[in-house]
Amino acid sequence: MDELVNKRINEVIKGNQDAFEEIVTLFQHRLYHVCYRMLGNPQEAEDIAQEAFVRAYVNIHTFDQKRKFSTWLFRIATNLCIDRIRKKKPDYYLDATVPGTDGLNMYSQIAASGDLPEEEVERMEAQERVQYEIGRLPEKYRTVIILRYLEELPLQDISDILELPLGTVKTRVHRGREALRKQMGNM
Repeated sequence: MDELVNKRINEVIKGNQDAFEEIVTLFQHRLYHVCYRMLGNPQEAEDIAQEAFVRAYVNIHTFDQKRKFSTWLFRIATNLCIDRIRKKKPDYYLDATVPGTDGLNMYSQIAASGDLPEEEVERMEAQERVQYEIGRLPEKYRTVIILRYLEELPLQDISDILELPLGTVKTRVHRGREALRKQMGNM
C-alpha cells in the first residue's frame, strides 16, 4: 500500500490532482475516526479531517517519502485536533443530541424562564402560610384583605360590595395589613 501511496504522491507533485482523490479515498474513514475519537463531535471531526487533507495536499512537496504517509497525515490531523481543543470555546449545536440521553437535544438544556423547583416550592409554602394567616384574621379585616389583595379589586368596588363607606374600607385594609404583618412575624 505504501508503494501505491508514494506513486500517487509523485503524480500529485507532478500536477495530477486526481491522484490525490485516491489518497483521500484510502484514508478518509480512518482519519475521520481518529478525529472523532479526539473531539467527540461528528461535525468537528469531519471539518478537521477535511482540513487535514487540504493541508496535506498543499504541503505534499514537503513529505519525506522514506516515511509512511499515513503517519504524516495522522500527525497533521492530530495537531489540528489538539489546536481545536485548545482554542475551543463552548460551541454547542442546539440540535445535537446530548450524550447519555434518549434523544434529548441541547434545546432541553436551555434554562427555563420560570423559577427553579426549589424556588417554586418556597413560593408555594409562603403562599400557603399567607393564606393560613389571612384565615386567622378577624372577619371584618379578612374580607377586605381577600377582596383587595387576592381578588385585586379597587377600593371603590370593595366599598360597593360590602356597602361600607370608602374611608371605612381604607381603614380596614390598613388595619388588616398591620394585623397580618404582626401575625406573620418576620417571614
